[in-house]
Amino acid sequence: MGARVLGSLRRQLLGWLLLPLTVLVAIDAVSVYRNALEAADQAYDRSLLASTRALAERVTIHGGKVTADVPYVALDSFETDTLGRIYYKVSGIAGEFVSGYDDLPPLPRDARRSEAYPALVYFYHAVYRDEPVRIAALYQPVYDNSMRGIALIQVGESLDGRHDLSRKILFDTLLRQAVLVLAAALLAWIAVRFVLRPLMRLTAEVEARAPTDLSGFDPALVHREVRPLVDAMNGYMGRLQTLIAGQRRFIADASHQLRTPLTVLKTQAELALRANDPAAMREVVESIARTTDSTVHLANRLLSLARAGHDAAEARLEPVSLTAAVRQVGLELAQQAVRKDIDLAFDGDEGAEVTIHAQPLLLHEMIANLVDNAIRYTPQGGQVLLRVRSLPCPLLEVEDSGPGIPAAERERVFEAFYRGDAAQVANAGGSGLGLAIVADIARLHHASVELADGAAGLRAVIRFPAAA
Repeated sequence: MGARVLGSLRRQLLGWLLLPLTVLVAIDAVSVYRNALEAADQAYDRSLLASTRALAERVTIHGGKVTADVPYVALDSFETDTLGRIYYKVSGIAGEFVSGYDDLPPLPRDARRSEAYPALVYFYHAVYRDEPVRIAALYQPVYDNSMRGIALIQVGESLDGRHDLSRKILFDTLLRQAVLVLAAALLAWIAVRFVLRPLMRLTAEVEARAPTDLSGFDPALVHREVRPLVDAMNGYMGRLQTLIAGQRRFIADASHQLRTPLTVLKTQAELALRANDPAAMREVVESIARTTDSTVHLANRLLSLARAGHDAAEARLEPVSLTAAVRQVGLELAQQAVRKDIDLAFDGDEGAEVTIHAQPLLLHEMIANLVDNAIRYTPQGGQVLLRVRSLPCPLLEVEDSGPGIPAAERERVFEAFYRGDAAQVANAGGSGLGLAIVADIARLHHASVELADGAAGLRAVIRFPAAA
């Protein structure tokens, strides 16, 4: 399943900025709208209460009865002020109908007195003549010399004006918030474009680079958050440079080292073709066989060196038994030791497996090169001892009874193709790559390699980091 293709970074940044902003603006718009409606309701209720009080002032007692003198001019004034239809009802002391609209919805039993005003007033919603109305019910004391009591004055108004005002508030709020979102989107787009400019410059610099230019980029060219990416790119190009340099070195070394034995083989083959004496021809063919063996050994070592460099770039270390790996190599090279009558022995911690973190193939290659070198440079009838220890750290020792290496040359033998005088005498067909391969693989495993004097020859010691 292929990886999901990512879209525009600018678009994603704008989306992540504007989407939450739009949600917040919507929440704010709802809050502003509700607050505005509450303020509008308070203003309309105050106006409705003023109308009710104005009507209450015209309620008196005349002839022992409650009367209301409400001219139509006053009602017209109320309707002009509220922009809605006005309905009223005046009830006497005993609840009898006095004036107005007798079917106006009564005050509900569960209505609560308004705490916003000192007057004894109640506000409630009702439906009258198939339209919603808001009604203010005010208890007004009335009295004269003959009687006293409390009359009820109800004034209701249709909600047309309130609805018109609420719609206006809503549209105004949405318009302002929409302008705010658009302004924020424009500013965010400009800001994102400005912020991404260093990244665009880095992109242009990458595109302008020559294919062979693997130098690093300056992290100071980009923002702090992008610098880890630039550092990772620089690290990757550094590893790539190392890998390419190793391949170039391998090609140069291989072409240089293989040219001589191939030339010798060609010369020996021409001599064999010109030889008429069977004995002389046999001697030349035997020489060709020896040169071929030496060339095959050199080619194998070159390939091992190249594989060590390639695998080092991709190696993943894992827990590996060093004890088992050394035993395996000993079994594989036992036949080679038997041909030279060499006593190949193993010495390990009794009943214990020494575990290290390693790349199994490279670890096997390193041990095989050490043991192969020891067998090649140990004379007939000699001894080679493989020793594994766990304390104070995982340790591998390969000790032989060969001629050894002078102390002055023990650092240089880890260089590719270097061979001292004693090594050329002891093994004329050597390639000078065995210890170079050992050093490269040991470096990958964060291990140290040391050459020291053994009981009768040379002792190679590799110390590994302790396994977690």
